[in-house]
Parts: sequence; structure tokens; C-alpha cells
Amino acid sequence: MSAVVVGAGIVGASVAYHLARRGVPVTLLEQGPAPAGGVTGNSFAWIGGSGGHWPGGARDLREYVLADYRRLENELPHITVRRTGSLSWADIPAESSRPPGPGQFRIGRSDIAALEPNLRHPPDQAVHTPSDAGVDPTALARTLVEAAGAHGATVLHDTAVTSLQVTDGHVEVVLASTGPIAASTVVLTAGTTIPQLCERLPVDLAIAASPATLARVTAPPGLVKTIVASPDFEVREVRDGSLLLVVPQAEGTAENRVRAAQDALRHLQAAFRGSDECHLLGHRTSSRPMPAQGPVIGYATHDRSVYVAVMHSAVTLAPTVGRLVADELVTGRPAPELRRCRPRVR
Repeated sequence: MSAVVVGAGIVGASVAYHLARRGVPVTLLEQGPAPAGGVTGNSFAWIGGSGGHWPGGARDLREYVLADYRRLENELPHITVRRTGSLSWADIPAESSRPPGPGQFRIGRSDIAALEPNLRHPPDQAVHTPSDAGVDPTALARTLVEAAGAHGATVLHDTAVTSLQVTDGHVEVVLASTGPIAASTVVLTAGTTIPQLCERLPVDLAIAASPATLARVTAPPGLVKTIVASPDFEVREVRDGSLLLVVPQAEGTAENRVRAAQDALRHLQAAFRGSDECHLLGHRTSSRPMPAQGPVIGYATHDRSVYVAVMHSAVTLAPTVGRLVADELVTGRPAPELRRCRPRVR
């Protein structure tokens, strides 16, 4: 077999790497000049297998997330996973007696202060998840693409896919800005553009576009020790002296989005001692693909010429999904872990 993978975000990079590592001839197409130029590069990239929202088939994948990240670290030494753990008190009513999830612990003010010594006013309680971690999503995608190339994959940047050439329900040619590209299997990992590319295929894809804004902030190294999710902001250190800050979505003009980013920075500065040196470098809004029923992963045609892979959170699930997709395509055997992720093919 041969495969054309459309989109060099984190999912496409992972699929291309895992296929190439299995000896499959792969061509990876990316419309931008480098990997991770879209939603991946604007991801908060909080990874873990415990907290958070796991719709549909995502629940079946969560148990593999941390192990697959450890496997990638062993295979690709340049990957850095920051295992800082997380602290969350965004959704904990003071009177709540509901126990936290597996691998999570409810802790009090003194323990919170020990984990985040720069917090001015630690809350009465928070949920601590020691296994939670973060990655630099752009660096991770680029490392995967480089590794795919080292295993023989062809990587074409500045190559936008305009459509699929469909003949009697079969696709064997991708029409791109640089010309037609043939493959026995086309793997679509291009997020919110997938439904448009599948318009002529017998598949129903409900994929919404959800806007998300992240700000990048310079800070004294070590100001924030863990991944912090408070009622006012979410923040983590992505590398020494560089923070990622989630900005509440602002409707309307660009000025409103700038104001929202500045307000988020002020909340951060009010919460942490030593944050006067923090400066806003910039912010960016992107449209995350949000499948209505959870991850959509599987063949989009009856003849298996087109395969789709789209999910949220992509950074969390990409190493696991890349492994499972490659195994399905190479062996022809369905992965039981993906049984609840299948697209509806008419």
C-alpha cells in the first residue's frame, strides 16, 4: 500500500510517522510552509488520562495516552514532555463531596502552596493530578514529521489539497495546488476542512469549528510550576520563561480580543507573586475541530480508499491514534480501541 496524509498538524504528523516507521510509502501534504501551522500550533497541549472531557470513543483511548507518550520519548529522544502535574479549582464547589477521578487527589491550602509557592492566595482546596503533563505542540509535530522523513516519507509543504478525485465512489488521486498525487489510501487529518473534502463521499461528518484563543507570555522561569486551572485563567509553562495562557473567548472585533488577552494577563499577575515582569508577547485565535460525538476515526468509503482522523483534544490523543491508525492500515484488521470512533458511511 501507499498513503497520502493530508495535513501536517499533530494528528497527520503522528499518522505519517507511524506509517513510515512500519515501512509504508507515505506522502505528507501540508498547505503551510511548516508543520503545525494551524490549530496544533495554537494548542494549550495539556495531556493526561484522568481529568477533562472524554466524549464518545475518547473514553476508550484515554488509558493509553501516557504510555504512548512515554513510548514516543523512547523512540524520539528530542521529544520533551514536561511532567509537572496539574492543579484545578475551576469547577470545585467548596461544599462538594464528590471524589476526584482515578489518579487525582483533593488537596488543601498548604499542599497547594507547596506545589505553587508563588500563588498569592491559594484556594481552600484543589484537585491535584500528578500524572498530567504538557508538551510544546509545534516542536512535537515537527519532530514527528522529521522522523517520518527519516523513515522514508515524502513531505511536501506549501501544498494545499483542493479536492479528491472520485470515480465510482473510489479515490486514488488527491488534487493539490502542485498537481495530482496518487495513493492507494488517502488519510484526511486536516481538521475542520475534512467535511468539505468529503462532500462527494458517502459519509456523514458532523465537525464543528470551535474558536480558541491562547496568549504567549514571557515570565520569570519557574513562576508557574504546574498546570493551573483556576476560575479566572488556565496557565502553564511551556518552556523556561515562556507561559501559555488561555484567553476567554471574546466576541466581535480584534480590539475585544486584545482586551481579553490583556485582562487574562492581569488575572495572572494578580494571582502570582513575582509576575510584574510578565509581558504579553501576542495572542492567536484558531478554530478547533470538534466532532459532535467524540473522535471520528476510520474509513470514509466502502472500498477503504479514504480514511479520516479528527478529534479533540488532538495533542492528547495523537500518539495513540497514530499508532492505532497505522496498525489498521498496515494489517487490515480493525483496532478494537477505535470501535466507537467510526464515521457513518452511507
